[in-house]
Formats: sequence, structure tokens, C-alpha cells
Amino acid sequence: MSTPYVPLDHRGWRLAMGLRPLDPANWLEVDDQRDHELALKTRYLNEHRDVVVATRDEGDEASAELFDEVSAFLRTYHPGLALESQPGDHPIVAASRLIQEDLCVLVHDDTWRLQAACVCFPSRWDLASKLGTTLDDIHRPVPGYDHELSRPTNSFFDRLRPDRSFWRLNWTLLDRAELHQPTAPRSSPRGGRDDWFFRVERQTLRQLPRTKAIVFTIRTYVASLGAMIDHDDSFAELLVQAIDDAPEEMQEYKGWRGVARQLRDAIDAP
Repeated sequence: MSTPYVPLDHRGWRLAMGLRPLDPANWLEVDDQRDHELALKTRYLNEHRDVVVATRDEGDEASAELFDEVSAFLRTYHPGLALESQPGDHPIVAASRLIQEDLCVLVHDDTWRLQAACVCFPSRWDLASKLGTTLDDIHRPVPGYDHELSRPTNSFFDRLRPDRSFWRLNWTLLDRAELHQPTAPRSSPRGGRDDWFFRVERQTLRQLPRTKAIVFTIRTYVASLGAMIDHDDSFAELLVQAIDDAPEEMQEYKGWRGVARQLRDAIDAP
């Protein structure tokens, strides 16, 4: 199985926001993996709630509005789906149980801060340490963010309005296929083409109409490198180019040091 999105640029590696206008009817995505992924969410909520859920009082009102928005969206665009909740759930958890996306709520006080989140499928980041922090704090570990993306990201959040939402794509290459990867070490993957996994996040950004909080959704897709290569003849070349072109500090951050060479060897092997 391949991913429905392949956000690789023929120009090679690029660090950019890459925002596109979002059709409200496409805010959330539903596919044949829904039952499986919602079951995974239930498992992680039961077994690792302190890892996948983080909330502060400042995010409660917006989380309640988010639950209403998610429920209304599903009733409108996917009326046949069962909408089940559990008594006592925080509203951001209740909303997350209905959809395949992970959810983050940012509220503006002195600046935009992460005040509630349910992230069952993290890509090697620690949710608890991000709670209450600013956009710059959240992204500071990313090489080049402060210099290239801090100002446009903060400006975008300040200008976002409820009647105009956006989406973007993000990708990485990992050495494990699991959706839930909170604190795994960043080790360079090794082995053949089926030992690497292409991970894509479809992210949306929209402002809630009543509380004016901003909701960040993350829908994660994972496919083996072999499946991606078989699906698209140009994929391997674009991927190797992107990894090879990434700055050295980004390769270190992503765990990609030496991976471009390994990929060429694996792809060219008979």
C-alpha cells in the first residue's frame, strides 16, 4: 500500500510552510483504515494516556467547541458513521475518538500557545513537554526554523480567520512503520528497501468561529519504501535527491546521515 500523498519536490529538499487553501468539505479524511486506527487510539488512550493527551484549563473551552465542530462535520459529510464517546472524556479526547486525525488546540494569550492536544500517532516528539509552549518553542529543535520559518509561521497564525482554512503536507523517512512513535531514538535506518518507511502527515489549520482558537490536525500515512517505489517509478529518485540535498544539520536531526547512499545501494540491488 502506498500513501495518497507524495510531497517530494523535483527541486530537492525545501524547508517551507507550503500552505494551500482548504475546502471545508475536505477538512477531515475518512478511509478504510478508520476502524483500525480508532482501535489503536483506544489502545493508546487506555495504556499511555499521559503520553498521548495533554491539556490545560486554558484549552477547555476551545476543545469543547472543537468537539462540536468535528461532530457536525461528520454528520454533514459522513452521515453513516457511528459517533461514539465515553463518559468523562475531555472534549479533545472525545473529538479524537471520532476521527483518524490527531488534534492540537492553540489559544492566543500573550502569544499562541498549545493548550490542549490528543496526539496518538506522534512522530518522535514528546507531547507533554510542548504543553503551554509557544510556536517557536514547539518548532525550535527543527534546524533552520528560527531563521527561515519563525516569522512567517507566527504571522500566518495571527492572520488566520474562521472563513479561510489551510492545509499542508510534511514527510519523513523512518526505520519503523508504527503510527505511534513518541520517543524512539533517531537512528539511521539500515537494510533493504522494505526496511524503510515513508511517513506523510496531512496537516490542516483552521480557526474556530466562537473561541477563535486555532486547531491543528494531523493525519498520518505510512507506507514501506518498496511499496512506494513499485507505485511510482520517479519516487526513488526524488526521495534520494531530497535526502541528499537536505542540510547536514537536518540530516542529523532526522537520522538520515548516510541514508542517501544506503538508499541508492538498496534500490540498485538486483
